[in-house]
Amino acid sequence: MRRAWDELVASLFDVVPPQIVLLILLAGAGLVGALWYWFPAWVPRRLPRWRIRLPRWRWKWPKKRKKKARAPKPAKAPKVATPAEPATTVPASASVADRLAAEGRYAEAIRERLRDTVGALSAAGVVSPQPGETAAEVAAVASARRPAVAAPLGGATELFSEVWYGDRPAGPIQDERMRALSGEVRARLRDGADR
Repeated sequence: MRRAWDELVASLFDVVPPQIVLLILLAGAGLVGALWYWFPAWVPRRLPRWRIRLPRWRWKWPKKRKKKARAPKPAKAPKVATPAEPATTVPASASVADRLAAEGRYAEAIRERLRDTVGALSAAGVVSPQPGETAAEVAAVASARRPAVAAPLGGATELFSEVWYGDRPAGPIQDERMRALSGEVRARLRDGADR
């Protein structure tokens, strides 16, 4: 067998020089590598795997399938009428902050009152809040442009920061204080003091 191989290679090298054969082999390998790299549709994505399945020699007892017992549906409890809690009635024309305060969500009501105050300042042309600006930054700009609103707006900003960032509990007292501060800012804007 080895002799036949040697004779075949010798006859090949008689016709084609060994350098050319090596160059052809390298070019063929490069071509196959390039085709495999760019992976055209005709190249199979997955090479077939040859699996030899050997017979199982050990006997396994078949497992019995257990039927899953369905859980009985829970009976619906009868609806029991609960006495209505004395809810404070809020008129439909009330602001969002008033509705939140009536629901007992005082921290959110304080936030809404500050938003309304900043909205009033913006409508009056005192500030033009930008996205990402904090309440303290808006208060500083408003205080510089209208010194009359500095004290109540500073108090409102401080109260807001205590509740939202200082995790202080908010209740009806804090909501009333924020309502008063917000009203004072609006009143000073209407009066046009220090223009």
